Amino acid sequence: MGIALPGIVVGVLGLLFGLMLGWFAKKFAVEVNPLAQRIEEILPGANCGACGYPGCSGLAEAIALGNAPVNACPVGGARVWLEISKLTGASVSEIKPQRALLLCQGGRGTAQEFAEYHGIEDCRAVAVLGLSPKACPFGCLGYGTCERVCPFGAIVIDKEEKLPIIDWQKCTGCGKCVRECPRNVLGLVSQEDQVVVACTSLQGAKEVRAVCKKGCIKCQLCVRTCPVGAISFKEGRIVIDHEKCTLCGACVEKCPTKCIVFVSRSKCVAFSDLKSIGEPTGVKG
Repeated sequence: MGIALPGIVVGVLGLLFGLMLGWFAKKFAVEVNPLAQRIEEILPGANCGACGYPGCSGLAEAIALGNAPVNACPVGGARVWLEISKLTGASVSEIKPQRALLLCQGGRGTAQEFAEYHGIEDCRAVAVLGLSPKACPFGCLGYGTCERVCPFGAIVIDKEEKLPIIDWQKCTGCGKCVRECPRNVLGLVSQEDQVVVACTSLQGAKEVRAVCKKGCIKCQLCVRTCPVGAISFKEGRIVIDHEKCTLCGACVEKCPTKCIVFVSRSKCVAFSDLKSIGEPTGVKG
């Protein structure tokens, strides 16, 4: 009896705890929205947070409750939006799929370097410590933070140029690389043919010429050249209105430093003479 008693006690306690857990599970059970479950099954499951919600389940719940549009997931794209639209009966608002784009051409041989860096290979660390070997304070650091944070393997760092190459066929436009870039040289743009300014420097002409061969010198020749008035100079930078732009290419041709470039849709995006991954270069000009 002395040997069996501990086993009986443990068994009774286990039964009591099991009953208690069952009661708590029913008492505090969270009711699951069946519509949200079906929406979550349609979503890609990347849980990247690009939609602004805590994962796909959070977005699915928001769409089911009418608090988020059916095309809130940039990763899913038009196919996912259409399926959710059919399921919920809600219409898809006009949003064009976006892709990440490098807005800097300051690779080796183009941007001046005044030192060698030996340390943590991370752009954020280099930026915080202020140890960038590049003379341009606005240029791409090239230490691969964007490559490592990309959940879709769409970015690789060119080892010679030390600039990221973005594969638009893999990029989903989640924006994670854009948010993590300490120099803000990555942006999200519509996946269509367009003209962009591949320089984010706010420095004047003299300073830019001293540190980069392809930096914007603020000459505003593009502003005067554009036949439809799609280009303006605002807050120290050249701004292109893509709604007005007709892709005539006049600004690309006239730009003295070639910092205005043409970007082709559905290509691996690379600037200058960088080689893309399995595709022709994504930039003309």
